[in-house]
Amino acid sequence: MAKPGIDQQIAQLEGSNSKLLQYPTQFTQGIMPKMIHSHNDSSGLPVSRRMSLSLQWDAFREFHPEKLRVYRACADFHHAQVGHEAAALTPDRTLDSLYIQPLLQILKKQNPRNAFTANSTSPNGVFDTASGTPLQLLIDIKTDGVEALPFILKALQPLRAAGYLTTALANGTITPSAVTVVGTGNSPLAQVKALSPRDYFFDAPLTQLTDPSLNTTWDPTLSPLASTDYETAVGWNGIGNITDEQRANITRFVGDAHARGITARFWDTPAWPVHARENIWRTLSEEGADWLNADDLAAASSF
Repeated sequence: MAKPGIDQQIAQLEGSNSKLLQYPTQFTQGIMPKMIHSHNDSSGLPVSRRMSLSLQWDAFREFHPEKLRVYRACADFHHAQVGHEAAALTPDRTLDSLYIQPLLQILKKQNPRNAFTANSTSPNGVFDTASGTPLQLLIDIKTDGVEALPFILKALQPLRAAGYLTTALANGTITPSAVTVVGTGNSPLAQVKALSPRDYFFDAPLTQLTDPSLNTTWDPTLSPLASTDYETAVGWNGIGNITDEQRANITRFVGDAHARGITARFWDTPAWPVHARENIWRTLSEEGADWLNADDLAAASSF
């Protein structure tokens, strides 16, 4: 029996390599992003292979300490290394090679230049199904923050020049864009506060948002995110029942963040055993925590 005419036309079109078959922003087409933070700098290709809505880069300012003077002199920001510790560093795995350039390539695909986009003022984000949702990039400075920050800001220049960085202006307004950069670890609070305009934000201390001794107004123009160590703040291992006090701590810390328009994250949540990990994820979600902290993205995305 001959195929219906419509089937014949579809078959001809599929074999034609026609541009009609190419969806312009198909690079992440069909992917539904979730609020997962992945500490993934040990992944082979952290941006392309283990993409979540929030990524983390552990930043070492120097690769060879004895050459630090040379690096300072030439301001070679490409030599900001990626890794959990000094022993994991290599000259080639840098902020630029593993994060900046891959993100630029992805965002270029998601923001094609043509007559239809000529008047667009806000770029698309990484994910086609949530084009207005920024990718959060945490930069965890492992060395001296005051010394490292200028080099990291310079390393971000390609994203800045392309208009891809979320920016807070001096008048308190925020211009959202494709990537929101948040400094953590040894990121220097005073220097981040002084940035104007600011496209490098500060990871606020989730358990200290109400502490007047910090002399800081925590809001999204400075800190779109607040984080804390799960073990210290909560302590439940996911086995057995969580105590009322432990649950109340989660509720209180999350509430403090949300009252200021800030998202909440608990880092270093237990990953094993699996049922305990998922009990913790479930409880954090029930109490309103915004981010699941997970390196097992397959498990977290199906949770």
